[in-house]
Amino acid sequence: MNRSTNPADYQAVPRPVAAMPKDFRDGDTIAPHQHRRAQLIYAATGVMRVTTETGAFVVPPQRALWMPSGVEHSLRMEGVVAMRTLYIEPQAARGMPRDCAVVEVSELLRALILAAMDEPVEYERNGRGGLIFRLILRELRAAPRLRLSIPLPRDPRLLRLCGSLLRRPDSGATLDDWAGQVGASTRTLARLFQRETGMGFAAWRTQARIVEALSLLSAGAPVARVASRLGYRSASAFGQVFRRSLGKTPRQYLER
Repeated sequence: MNRSTNPADYQAVPRPVAAMPKDFRDGDTIAPHQHRRAQLIYAATGVMRVTTETGAFVVPPQRALWMPSGVEHSLRMEGVVAMRTLYIEPQAARGMPRDCAVVEVSELLRALILAAMDEPVEYERNGRGGLIFRLILRELRAAPRLRLSIPLPRDPRLLRLCGSLLRRPDSGATLDDWAGQVGASTRTLARLFQRETGMGFAAWRTQARIVEALSLLSAGAPVARVASRLGYRSASAFGQVFRRSLGKTPRQYLER
């Protein structure tokens, strides 16, 4: 069924939830924008990188990103992406996080999202469409929320440092090394990290590496190559960090 791929056409439909399918090529980008409605950003295939003013997210098919209404965000596609977006009226989004959140997509929730795309935009409230969308909202409220965001600072010196690490997650530079490059003392950088990201430098870098690992693993990269790409000495060292962060090994993640 053909339908609009313009998000503006879904912000005022007379239904609490609107479903929009849109496909992208590898490398496609969407410039910073915002919506009146809240949004569930999900890709049936491919990986999306979503950036807001305060955080960066990697969204593989096993997960989705909850985007509250009015939050400016941009996207970049990795691989061929089949985006399946839900636009949700703020009133219908009660009980969902007030901030961006990564949520786990169960097999049921995935099936419901895909089924929603086959329903008319103005689906029957008391028919199959209404049942699907009501169940989606119920499943979303119950979906596990995962701490897989990369908090971004506002301080320009720290933002420069974080941007470099996101581009080169294998960098082994210490906070002392960065101090001279960004024009701030080591003590100042350490204080800024804690104040603006809620974590220390080492914890932030580990978080950034784990989020990057999800993107690489979802794209089919072997575990050993991922470990090397992220600066770990061995696949086993990377596996230990991955398991501490996500509760499963990289291979268990791939099998899922």
